[in-house]
Amino acid sequence: MRIQERGFRKRGPEHMAAIGRVRDWTRARFTLAEDTAILVSEVACVLPGCPPLETVIAFWEGGQRYHFKVFKPVAELTADDLPYAWQKESLSVPPDFVCDCC
Repeated sequence: MRIQERGFRKRGPEHMAAIGRVRDWTRARFTLAEDTAILVSEVACVLPGCPPLETVIAFWEGGQRYHFKVFKPVAELTADDLPYAWQKESLSVPPDFVCDCC
């Protein structure tokens, strides 16, 4: 069975470059330190009305987790798709929050 038949796709250097760009934009947008952990992940959604691919971005700062989704594949994102810096606190995740994506 090939990888694509199981629902996985091979990712090339372009995909990794797109993830790096989004990570850099996130670091710059929210003025995050160089050692701040940032997760950028493209996930498939099978729920009705959900886009087939969406990008999940999460970061941890001072023990607090923040995350948001952009309803586009990672390669299609631009810096303008990220939330504004002043929205940072609204992206914080309560400690008891459970999420399958990150």
